[in-house]
Amino acid sequence: MRKSILHKLQEISGSKYVLTAPEDLVCYGYDAQHVEYCPEAIVRAGSAEEVCAILRLANEEGLHVTPRGAGTGLSGGSVPAAGGLVLDLGRMNRIIEIDQSNLLATVEPGVITADLASAVEAVGLMYPPDPGSIKVSTLGGNVAENAGGLRAIKYGVTADYIKAIEGATPTGEFFKAGAVTMKSVAGYDLVHLLCGSEGTLAVFTKLTFKLLPLPKARRSMVGLFPQLTQAAETVSAIISAGIMPATLEIMDNVTIRTVEEFKKIGLPIDAGAMLLLEVDGASAQVVEEADKAARIMTSHNASEVQIASTHEERDKVWEARRSALAALARVRPTAILEDATVPRNQLADMVSEINRIANKYSLTIGTFGHAGDGNLHPTILTDQRDKEEMARVEKAIDEIFNAALQLGGTVSGEHGIGFAKSRYLACEVGPGALGMMRTIKSALDPKGILNPGKIFTDQTT
Repeated sequence: MRKSILHKLQEISGSKYVLTAPEDLVCYGYDAQHVEYCPEAIVRAGSAEEVCAILRLANEEGLHVTPRGAGTGLSGGSVPAAGGLVLDLGRMNRIIEIDQSNLLATVEPGVITADLASAVEAVGLMYPPDPGSIKVSTLGGNVAENAGGLRAIKYGVTADYIKAIEGATPTGEFFKAGAVTMKSVAGYDLVHLLCGSEGTLAVFTKLTFKLLPLPKARRSMVGLFPQLTQAAETVSAIISAGIMPATLEIMDNVTIRTVEEFKKIGLPIDAGAMLLLEVDGASAQVVEEADKAARIMTSHNASEVQIASTHEERDKVWEARRSALAALARVRPTAILEDATVPRNQLADMVSEINRIANKYSLTIGTFGHAGDGNLHPTILTDQRDKEEMARVEKAIDEIFNAALQLGGTVSGEHGIGFAKSRYLACEVGPGALGMMRTIKSALDPKGILNPGKIFTDQTT
């Protein structure tokens, strides 16, 4: 990057917030996936005014800009695939207001998701989206990717809670979108266009979210099954019985054994699969639904159902689930986590397909995920230095996504497209919708400076 551009960036944000050291470039060159692209520089913006000025400079200089929160994404959305500048929003990390009267929270984009969840729980409120990376991911990144999480089955995803956005357009103009009122139909719904746009249409500088009252009671349980397909079939039976769990997760035997090896928390390593379920709400309702869910698991071949009776036992249940990816990532040098999602009644067929594909290509795949909303995370354990094995991995990924689409599903339930899945997008949405997306991108970002190489396959990389 030219020294003249670096000097202008230093004038905007201050010299100590413009980074060019090789070790800094490497640290900003990847996310939670394994592909790396180093930027030419990093700027850590501290205000909306700085963000606007940086984007105006980028347009003047033809400089590519990749917005970044904590870099916990899993599809390459925050990776600078075209080099250029990484725009780090981590300094903008204030919880501006928790409005108990209107059940709203207003934050800057760099706030850690768990910090907001803890702050609102302290006053008896709830921010439901809880991605697996909740302890490290930022709310700006959650909005950019429309993050989901374990509670999505009952409470939905980030798009169901974002009310208003302030930020900068790709050309550096400040904007406000959305409203904090219960209802608003004033013009196009820009908030929900931007939510899930993966940093390609705007950079966020302030976010307002809807909150809910904290449930009065919760009850967690684990059901053990001899086979993964039996656990998957039980998911539909639970929902069909009129129970809407707050969380309904699944782990296969590979994942169970790996988590137990990692955490030593007493998981049954001989179980074929586990369902992890939590119901919440009024106390009497919780007891009734938990008992009913336990009976359904038993009637669908669960060998054992364990209901947590203490906070410690509940924490142990969810520690197992939240450790799944970290545990699997320890097994081989490379762990490739995918995001195939199918209609809930196709879950058993999808897990059967994943097992077939693993056997066909002689690969180890650990499968876990949000069974309640059909969102599975088949995680391929491999070594990217082994070219022969990686060729089989690529074929397996193609077949996994093809199977998901054949079953009426989607190639991405909650991780976005980024560059990792861009070649699959057209297969799902078709040329008409893809053309509309390209038109929107071109209209808002005529020079293509904001996060190029993401979502579409033919942008500059």
